[in-house]
Amino acid sequence: MRLLLRVLAPLLALLLAVVGLGIVVETVTLWVAPGSSPLVVPWPSWQAAVEGLTWQSGSVRAVAVIVGVGGLFVLLTGLVARRHDVYLADPVPEVTVTTSPRSLARAVGHEVRSHDDVISASVVASAKKITVKAATLDPAEDVRASLRERVDQTLLRLPLAQRPRVAVSVTTTKGVK
Repeated sequence: MRLLLRVLAPLLALLLAVVGLGIVVETVTLWVAPGSSPLVVPWPSWQAAVEGLTWQSGSVRAVAVIVGVGGLFVLLTGLVARRHDVYLADPVPEVTVTTSPRSLARAVGHEVRSHDDVISASVVASAKKITVKAATLDPAEDVRASLRERVDQTLLRLPLAQRPRVAVSVTTTKGVK
């Protein structure tokens, strides 16, 4: 969702800049040569069309609905794409401490990869859940239990405000040990 915001924000800014530049150019043209026709935007014909509209007109209502839906889309996109921090225990009431899910995943992943029997591992973390996927050459159940214990110990050492759920899956791979 952040990618959508990174694309949407510059596009909206560019659109507003182009509209603003168009208004400035048209205004300066009107000031310099009041009798000349508009450069880009046909203002006189638009003015004639708009003068006949009322708030009860279908086109006015359609534009209002489109603008409202567009604004709601931008608002919801901004709210959903917020940063999803992992809250840590506050050292004092006036201080809020957070970390990123990526940092939490790195801490857990470093601990998982330091296990002797793990040959590869990936960790995905959020404030609510940590998912560990590891590969080993040994029987998966033996390694899974020790990895689960290692992840639990790591989470106990971290001052997390809320302890996330942990899911550990281990697969046995073929290879030379």
